Amino acid sequence: MLFEKQTLAILDEALKKLEEGFSSLPGLSEHIDAGKIRSVLCDVAERLQDNYPYFHPMYAGQMLKPPHPVARLAYMLALWINPNNHALDGGKASSVMEKEAVADLAEMFGWRAHLGHLCGGGTMANLEALWISGQLHNDKLILASELAHYTHERISKVLRLPFQKVKCAPDGTMDLDALEKLVSAGNVGTVVTTMGTTSLGSVDPLPEVVRLSKKYGFRVHADAAYGGYFILADNLEKRTREKFESLSEVDSIVIDPHKHGLQPYGCGCVLFKDPAVSRYYSHSSPATYFTSSELHLGEISLECSRPGASAVALWATHRLFPLEKNGEFARGLSKSRTAAVTLHDALSHDTRFFPILRPELDIVAWAVKGRSIAETSKRTSRVFELSAQRNLHLAKLNYPVELLGEHGWAA
Repeated sequence: MLFEKQTLAILDEALKKLEEGFSSLPGLSEHIDAGKIRSVLCDVAERLQDNYPYFHPMYAGQMLKPPHPVARLAYMLALWINPNNHALDGGKASSVMEKEAVADLAEMFGWRAHLGHLCGGGTMANLEALWISGQLHNDKLILASELAHYTHERISKVLRLPFQKVKCAPDGTMDLDALEKLVSAGNVGTVVTTMGTTSLGSVDPLPEVVRLSKKYGFRVHADAAYGGYFILADNLEKRTREKFESLSEVDSIVIDPHKHGLQPYGCGCVLFKDPAVSRYYSHSSPATYFTSSELHLGEISLECSRPGASAVALWATHRLFPLEKNGEFARGLSKSRTAAVTLHDALSHDTRFFPILRPELDIVAWAVKGRSIAETSKRTSRVFELSAQRNLHLAKLNYPVELLGEHGWAA
């Protein structure tokens, strides 16, 4: 059996429990044509077979991590209510659950006072963080490393904010000398630090960036969409640990629970250290917020209608796996990094392969050695294809050639 199915009985039990809360309502006699639904759903299942096995350990390609059963079940359970977390009127219980789940994430970074909410993913979360930056510094540069996610450059164009890349050091992190040269000009509004690049898992030198921000007066945004949860891991290198410990000092953070947080797509989160930035979200909606004077999540987010099911799933996961150091969830992250380092060390002792960098987190980047860059690329692509034929699905990376020689190997 490939798919976990035993928890479906738990869903049936929970659904009956949910129904008890609405027992005062008149009964419904909804007509269901089970035969037609069965036919359509089986067609859907057949179409979905045309996919890579994202749910299986043999899939190590894109950042698709299977949601935990508790998240999957809680999400499905919420769909019978279908709450909308824009306003309390549309997502009463699920809005409270979102606030509690977001507070869990903020506390993981050492923030008690904060402003934050869930959103569709890292792209929307980063957009909101850079939008606030633009409200505060509307004519100043946004900086991010050349290995930062492409979304920052694209978002900056959408927001009509000037953007510039900062070159990387040989370890795949932002070059501090290049950064200081740019920020010393005085026209930088925000520096984006990547806490786990999607190519190498490299973590930008946050302590030094924070020190530069105090000297030159720019905001620091931490894109921790991929690596944020690793702040809980107990086996990071000392230098990487120091970088994560500086997250409490930044202005905003983005983290994606649908990556390492065991959630279904899409579930991202944006956090601001200063709750006062809520003033930039202020708007009136006379037909939306009408049953409660409490804070509605739509009043602190750019998105309007949002699935409350995402919040329910994340809340349930936090109840099962609290975000605490040395807890079960944290131990899972540590095991993930141990596996990456073990693979890296094995590749390092095999003369056929060339590991790019020792993993800071859990991404292993490596190539097949060749007599030239072209031959290395060709051999690596061939291994990628042959691995897929054997049901081992990997990902390919276009790595900057100019950095290869820095690691002791060149054409």
